[in-house]
Parts: sequence; structure tokens; C-alpha cells
Amino acid sequence: MTISSEPAPAQATAGGDHATLAAYDRGAASFADDWSAQPTPSDMYDIVRRFFTPGPTADIGCGAGRDTAWLDANGFPCTGFDASEGLLAEARRRHPALRFQHASLPALAGLADRSFRNVLCETVIMHLEPISVTGAVGRLVSILIPGGTLYLSWRLTEGHAVRDAHGRLYAAFDSELVFAALRDTDILLDEQPISASSGKAIRRVVARRKPE
Repeated sequence: MTISSEPAPAQATAGGDHATLAAYDRGAASFADDWSAQPTPSDMYDIVRRFFTPGPTADIGCGAGRDTAWLDANGFPCTGFDASEGLLAEARRRHPALRFQHASLPALAGLADRSFRNVLCETVIMHLEPISVTGAVGRLVSILIPGGTLYLSWRLTEGHAVRDAHGRLYAAFDSELVFAALRDTDILLDEQPISASSGKAIRRVVARRKPE
């Protein structure tokens, strides 16, 4: 594994890598300030409006709550979940009227199957070791109701995994690890844009769980 000094602008955390989680806990206030200063992720919000339908929504890897707040204010009643207690404290301080709970990928312990109409997981799974990616994405699908919609994105890392100056893991993995868990869904969108918010190359997928 190589070390990168490039700052990485992810908005969220996963629970699978201890160094990543420690970095977010240690620097929660600073990360929250940095994310607040980023441009509005208008490209993501446009896609959410296009594909999500009103109903209970989960923001998995909610960070400091920016996207949880937007979802809740725009017709998608939302609960934010994160592995970092430091970031959850920031989210609760910044958005005291909203709901934030502890949960970490890949297990999402405590979240029942078929609980949400929509699930947002924005730039989270690249913080997991590749061996955990398929199971984590499968778990995201499992918490959707039949016919529910998953928005999933991850930052693209070429070659070997890297860690930034904070110690956060950015894993490099084959996208088939993601799509292996989406075989029982309909893929509504699959693209590789530059994020309007972070300015980084990402892979973005919208998938709908097939009705039963």
C-alpha cells in the first residue's frame, strides 16, 4: 500500500478501516468545515430528484449531515448513519432537528432489512478493503424495500490503494465487486463524472431493487 499526500474530499466514512475511522473522529470539526465550504453537489441532487421517490430515506456515511439535511428538506424524510462518533456529534450540532445514528459498513448492524424507500451512499465504499465491498453493497440493497432506489458512488483510485495525509484509505478495486451485489436490481444510471462538489473522478450508480 502506498501513501499519498493528496487531500481527499470524501463526505463520509465507513467502518471497515480503523485508520480511516480514527482520522474522521480526530478531525471531525475540521472535515465538517471543509465539506461545508465545498460547492453544492448539484449534480448529485439533480439525480436524486430524478430517481428517488418520497418515503423513508437513509444517508449511509452521512458525515456532518450536509446531504441528510438536503434530503430531509426536499421531500425525502431522512436519517443519517455514520461510523464516526466525532462526525455524528458534528451532524447533531449542525442539524439538531434531524436524526443521526451510529452504523458502519459492511454490516450496518441495527438496520432492519426492507426499511427504506431510498438509500444514499455517497463516496463511502472506497474506504473499505476490497474484500468487503460486495458484501457492503449487498447490505445496502437489503435495507431497501422492493422497488426502492439506491444511489451509490465512490471515488476512483487507479492502481494501488492510497492513504492521504490524514491516514484515510482510498481503495482501488474492480467495479465488478460492486455490480456482483447489484444483480437483482435494475441499473438506472451508471456514469463516471467529475464530482461537482469535490472535483474528483467518481463512479456513480443508481440501482432499483426489483419488485417481488
